[in-house]
Amino acid sequence: MDNPGQRLQWFGQTHRGKVRKNNEDSFLCLQLDAREVRLLGKTGEASTEAADFIFAVSDGMGGAQVGEYASRIAVDKITHLLPRSFMQSAAGMEAGRGDVLGELFDQIHRTLMFIGGSYAECEGMGATLSLCWFTPGRMVFGHIGDSRIYYLPAGERGLRQLSHDDTHVGWLFRNGKLNEREARDHPRRTVLQKALGAGHQFVDPQVGVVPCEPGDLFLLCTDGLVEGLFDSQLLDLLRSPEYGNSDPAQGLVGDSVERCGRDNTTALVVEIKPSSSGKG
Repeated sequence: MDNPGQRLQWFGQTHRGKVRKNNEDSFLCLQLDAREVRLLGKTGEASTEAADFIFAVSDGMGGAQVGEYASRIAVDKITHLLPRSFMQSAAGMEAGRGDVLGELFDQIHRTLMFIGGSYAECEGMGATLSLCWFTPGRMVFGHIGDSRIYYLPAGERGLRQLSHDDTHVGWLFRNGKLNEREARDHPRRTVLQKALGAGHQFVDPQVGVVPCEPGDLFLLCTDGLVEGLFDSQLLDLLRSPEYGNSDPAQGLVGDSVERCGRDNTTALVVEIKPSSSGKG
């Protein structure tokens, strides 16, 4: 599907929650083409006709200030590594965006492992990463950890979780051995089987692609958001007229923190809109 008239509208919000003293979550909004890379604000609207767009969330781990440092490294590396790979891909030097994302995740993993092995205070540092790469007519995603990517197709009632939680509890839930409430309350729900850094020897991100149409909506979030909101509540809130006329990310984060707030909480909402002009 190729629709150069599509536009993206996005909203991002993060909160440290009620318990933690610092925020180990990070998020990124980025525009890139063959010439330049541009960091975007937490809210905005632009056309996909002349540029690609990257949105990502990362949840750091490692204790003290190390987790905050780890998630910041993950999103900062995207701004340095992806533009170079994008230019190589545009020149036919790489197979495609899926391969580029695999290489990106590997490089971030290597960086976190190197820093974690070089400084005692950074031992065990790691991060989750969930990333959406929007091009005309499609979205390519990469994911590792227990942050999430949700997809709400235009005209459909169901909210789909595109990403797989890289935990044993996530596997149990996907295979019908636990329901959503049991998975949320499980004592080992936060024990990751995959992450960037954190002593993991190999990195094997989930990579996929979905077509995009006007009216489609995507939600990227850290696990703190879904500690306070069930999937059905996410769907109800995203579809409510009140959210549609305001900042949905701010509303989701605010509601989640009010209901729970035990963890840092981050949400990025991206909606595909028809465009009346080609302006970015």
